[in-house]
Amino acid sequence: MSGRPPILFPLFADLETLDGVGPKTAKHFGQIEIERPRDLIFTLPHSGVDRRPVASVRALDLPATGTLEVTIGRHRKPASRGRPYRVEVEDAETSFQLVFFHANGDYLERQLPTGQRRVVSGRIELFDGVAQMVHPDHILRPEAADEIPPYEPVYPLTSGVTLKVMTKAVRSALTRVPELSEWIDTALLAREGWPAWPAAVLAAHSPDGSRDLSPDAPARRRLAYDEFFAHQVTLALARSVERRGKGRSSVVTGRLQSRVQEALPYRPTGAQERAIREISEDMAGAKRMARLLQGDVGAGKTLVAVMALLVAAEAGGQGVMMAPTEILARQHLESIRPLAESAGVVLEILTGRDKGAERQAKLAALERGDIHILVGTHAVFQKDVAFHDLRLAVIDEQHRFGVAQRMELGAKGHAVDVLVMTATPIPRSLSLAQYGDMDLSVLDEKPPGRTPVTTALVSAGRMDEVVDHLRRAVVEGKQAYWVCPLVEESETVEMTAAEERFRQLRATLGEGTVGLVHGQMPPAEKDAAMARFVAGETAVLVATTVIEVGVNVPNASIMVIEQAESFGLAQLHQLRGRVGRGSAASTCLLMYKGPLGETARRRLEILRETEDGFRIAEEDLAMRGAGDLIGTAQSGLPRFRIADIERQAGLMQMAQQDARRLLADDHTLKSPRGEAVRVLLWLMEQDKAIRLISVG
Repeated sequence: MSGRPPILFPLFADLETLDGVGPKTAKHFGQIEIERPRDLIFTLPHSGVDRRPVASVRALDLPATGTLEVTIGRHRKPASRGRPYRVEVEDAETSFQLVFFHANGDYLERQLPTGQRRVVSGRIELFDGVAQMVHPDHILRPEAADEIPPYEPVYPLTSGVTLKVMTKAVRSALTRVPELSEWIDTALLAREGWPAWPAAVLAAHSPDGSRDLSPDAPARRRLAYDEFFAHQVTLALARSVERRGKGRSSVVTGRLQSRVQEALPYRPTGAQERAIREISEDMAGAKRMARLLQGDVGAGKTLVAVMALLVAAEAGGQGVMMAPTEILARQHLESIRPLAESAGVVLEILTGRDKGAERQAKLAALERGDIHILVGTHAVFQKDVAFHDLRLAVIDEQHRFGVAQRMELGAKGHAVDVLVMTATPIPRSLSLAQYGDMDLSVLDEKPPGRTPVTTALVSAGRMDEVVDHLRRAVVEGKQAYWVCPLVEESETVEMTAAEERFRQLRATLGEGTVGLVHGQMPPAEKDAAMARFVAGETAVLVATTVIEVGVNVPNASIMVIEQAESFGLAQLHQLRGRVGRGSAASTCLLMYKGPLGETARRRLEILRETEDGFRIAEEDLAMRGAGDLIGTAQSGLPRFRIADIERQAGLMQMAQQDARRLLADDHTLKSPRGEAVRVLLWLMEQDKAIRLISVG
């Protein structure tokens, strides 16, 4: 893949090569991320205006847009500054007025000479019983009237770019649309009844009516599919490059796994058993595993991860479990330790805290293969960390971990199997966009012994009652979290709010009962405060959202979330998942500042109705949109110009299957269709994919 194919050069030229675009306008276009002609081609009209000619204003239901042929009557110049300039005109049945503000009279007399005929088009409204067209959009001689499209597309605009400028630039860009070879599977194209690419582009830009603007119009669906498909080919390429080098399998008898099974006080759920089986089969296979283990809060992902790590250990290799923070790494260590002991494998932890001789000793044991399972933070990536035989990496809370890091981890071992665990139930369409290169295992059953959490909405005015309730609970030996409001603008405000609440609760509940954790604290202090809460030394932990991921304190049975309306649904669901981990009945109080807006109320009500994370995620997606749901910037989620992840999940799934099939048959993309797909990847600026093909 030496470079962009010449057939695409005209689409990647400067904007200033288009009609009516100078350096200044090009700069304005940049505000809406239009930098080259291709961007204009993928910026579709969002609505349209019916400009089919009518005989008379009387035929219209005012206010409306109308296109009429008229005879120009007299000009009525403004009597004083600031008054409008009016021109009387007559259509086939009646008269009305054209109205201009701040007008140049000489210019208008040239444009609209009395007694002549003109075609005018614009919005007409009734004003004091008189029909008026203020500032017509078009004024043309009758012989030039066909310059006005019968249905005029309306595009997204920005300051400095009028519809006229936009339309002219788009029309100019459309003259450059090349004939490209078809990259969509011919059977699929026929089944869906989609037009070829150039025809689809032209059709999408020349709608005949509102149904052509719908995402389900064939031309638009096809263009959306192209975006999804290019993205899925990129993921599928990453997947095949990641997996191509494997060639070693971890085949085991399940000896270590059954030891753990025997030691467990309960039976794994059906979902856990299924996931363990899928993972063990992947690890035994000749290809490299890349699997996403998706389970709601408390669905028992840890057990599944340990069983996977035991496959690596039993095969004579090593496994590593990565966590985003030191606190979480230590928690994993605690929850895995009893299981590792019953299986008789050596478990160790490595974080940024390990220094000096102790660290050296751990590294030496790791390199000799004396440590079977290592739990750690990013410290595991440091240059001097070498494994004897690393076979599996389990990564917790993927959101901070992209394809690049997965590859980096692979470099640590001989083509390591990767299992990513996330507690954020991601709707199917999003998990395809974000993790389309991975296979999916879902834990959709709760293990026995988890108590349901009662969720209640409380207005902030009843703060005293809540504190009272808390005081009684603390006397009974219960523990509680108190989460402070999320302040978008600044962490310092967030910190002040937390410190303030901490002081008030301490005054009410007593000196040593309350702890505090927020994002601005030095890590060591944060860890110490958490440790005191985990050990039960403090009964109430006041925190900003740093506790949302993974903290496990079975005795904590109350969760108070202040200004719950400032949090997203998924976040609230995660926070609530911190309680209900022990045998005590748990409650989650969502405190809100009234009056609530429609969406905020809906969000809080969904939480009250259900604990099903997948249902919550689907609702969240419907309410907020994909970019918001996972913070597009850090999620690596692609930005599609035409396709809509939320509403076109089915198309995304089709694209994934198609992309995987294509690469299974033609992994170097050398077939005629493969060559066409290469052009699509350049067109869609999937540079990553293009690099991967050259690597591959």
